[in-house]
Amino acid sequence: MAFTRKPWAEPYKIKVVEPLKMTTEEYREIKAKEAGFNTFLLRSEDVYIDLLTDSGTNAMSDYQWAGMMLGDESYAGSKNFYYLEDNVRKHYNYKHVVPTHQGRGAEHLISRALIRDGHYVPGNMYFTTTRAHQELAGGTFVDVIVDEAHDSQIELPFKGNVDIKKFQALIDRVGGHNIPYITVGATVNMAGGQPVSMANLIAVKELAHKHGIKVILDATRVTENAYYIQQREEGYANKSIPEILYEFCGHTDGATVSGKKDVYTNIGGFVAVNDDDLFDELRNMVVIYEGLHTYGGLAGRDMEAMSRGIEEMVRQENIEFRIKQVQYLGDMLVEAGVPIVRPVGGHAVFLDAKKIYDHIPQEQYPAQALAADLYIHSGVRAMERGIVSAGRDKDGNEYKPKLELVRLTIPRRVYTQSHLDVVAYSVIDLYQHRHEAKGLKLVYEPKFLRFFQARFERL
Repeated sequence: MAFTRKPWAEPYKIKVVEPLKMTTEEYREIKAKEAGFNTFLLRSEDVYIDLLTDSGTNAMSDYQWAGMMLGDESYAGSKNFYYLEDNVRKHYNYKHVVPTHQGRGAEHLISRALIRDGHYVPGNMYFTTTRAHQELAGGTFVDVIVDEAHDSQIELPFKGNVDIKKFQALIDRVGGHNIPYITVGATVNMAGGQPVSMANLIAVKELAHKHGIKVILDATRVTENAYYIQQREEGYANKSIPEILYEFCGHTDGATVSGKKDVYTNIGGFVAVNDDDLFDELRNMVVIYEGLHTYGGLAGRDMEAMSRGIEEMVRQENIEFRIKQVQYLGDMLVEAGVPIVRPVGGHAVFLDAKKIYDHIPQEQYPAQALAADLYIHSGVRAMERGIVSAGRDKDGNEYKPKLELVRLTIPRRVYTQSHLDVVAYSVIDLYQHRHEAKGLKLVYEPKFLRFFQARFERL
């Protein structure tokens, strides 16, 4: 048998299966209307292939499940916390760790600890919950990502890089004393899962520290970023993922982490820092908002699963398969001419809704419409990442991001290549009938993070 390309397979075997519910298009049309054409409001039992998010939807290993039975549910001083602390120090290269119930708990703590009214917080493109916490703490987010990140078709190896000139311009305009920290996301979710180079992070650190500004890493998907550095950046081809990860984090002052992504767990997160005084403030605040500093709103078993997940996430075969599976789906769509964000990112394939539904103006929420139409067409659930996710400014005006995307997010160790074949076929078929689509109007809008609960009607 002759292969056109070298075959590859999952670095695991399946031990337990979960049946999927098969539905008709007529049934899904009813369910989509009931959910206000918001895929977040669908019931999961009505979804066939769920690509809404990779947050907490991953499959844990037998090693992690076994560890769950060793949960020390003591209120204070759980042994599972100290195991977590050891692995954070070993792999993330931070001195102190404060567990939280999930990533946004970590974002809340760091924002409350460092931001004051009138502060500016630059970052390499916004992320929804991060920016919300920064604004609630009195700060103003400023995007300092490279311009190319806002163009879905430009191919760059490190499209998530901070534009150093933009960062310098902000410092010149408002003063370093008004910038408590810069957020560096690795990889950049809203740009399509694009990585940051080691060289760029070093340049960010040097400029920030020159002006007394901290560098806080969003390390939620930093293992994916480490893999891209290994594959794309000069001088790192012969370094291991753990070595690159340790070095990368070492160029920052702290990090927020959602353990629900790289670490494979269904819940959990942490904030990690090096500064003793900042740590003291964080562990005092966590008692108010999350729980004692040695459990932070988590059960001991969850901290154990997170600790073991850290050990697994840095294995070359695990992260390599993770990246290849996403690339596999992206390649199929590119070959069929479907416009997506390029290059393909680490955790998801992002459909370019502006180009697919080019007849629907942004004010009619084309990405939201595309996500709803994909579910109705095939039972595949995806997520809008455009004007709805961007929300409104302090004056109530809608942000209009240049990118209007639908995210097909691949949970880790959950779906096979056959599932992705079905997804690709569904997207391609929908693309071929794209000019039949209609826009949406907003009929209910919550005050915060509207994309989670907003409701729409077809125009």
